[in-house]
Amino acid sequence: MIPLIPLIAIDGPAGAGKSSVARRLAERLGFALVDTGGIYRAVALAAARRGITWTDDAGLALLLSTWRIEQRDGGLSIDGEDVSEAIRAPEISRGASTVSARPVVRDGLLELQRSLALQAKRGAVLEGRDIGTVVFPDAAVKFFVTASPEKRATRRYAELSSKGVTISYESVLADQIQRDREDSERAIAPLKPAPDAVIVDTTALTLEQVVNRLERVARDKLMGGVGDS
Repeated sequence: MIPLIPLIAIDGPAGAGKSSVARRLAERLGFALVDTGGIYRAVALAAARRGITWTDDAGLALLLSTWRIEQRDGGLSIDGEDVSEAIRAPEISRGASTVSARPVVRDGLLELQRSLALQAKRGAVLEGRDIGTVVFPDAAVKFFVTASPEKRATRRYAELSSKGVTISYESVLADQIQRDREDSERAIAPLKPAPDAVIVDTTALTLEQVVNRLERVARDKLMGGVGDS
């Protein structure tokens, strides 16, 4: 699929800062933002609430055919309920890793992800784990954002602590290492950089530095820049 509007794909492992970077970059370029990782988290949350196990393909297929998910103003809603905070719970993160490995879920969400991006008027920034390799392999600009496991765990621990979640750093790091392994080794759409992705290690960079770098690369690749400089 060759998109008719400029698309920017940002892939990478959990805790690399993709969500914050994608949001800032979309704002600077005046593009829409599509948080595909959040959509998989929403599947895990909705399944848990309906008593569907995260490996129940028939149940997951039924869920995807009956739910109503919307993404607007940087948040997600399921059947009209804002679940932007609920999907960030540690157990839902683990569930997202599980459901994202199920072909029925990946197939069921593929067109949704594409349609959300293609509805954008000027362009879209998509963040996830297989945007540049599966969802939009013909995206105009592709990034793979990463960081050391320890740095990513530190960021995630700080985020959870700020929200009042009681959890140890060691647990966050262990969960993250397990999710990295599951995401990278899964048979369907494993986590890996697209061949033409620009790899950005954020371990020693601030959020502002990362966004600045991605913006420079994006404007250069999009034939001289988009939006206001």
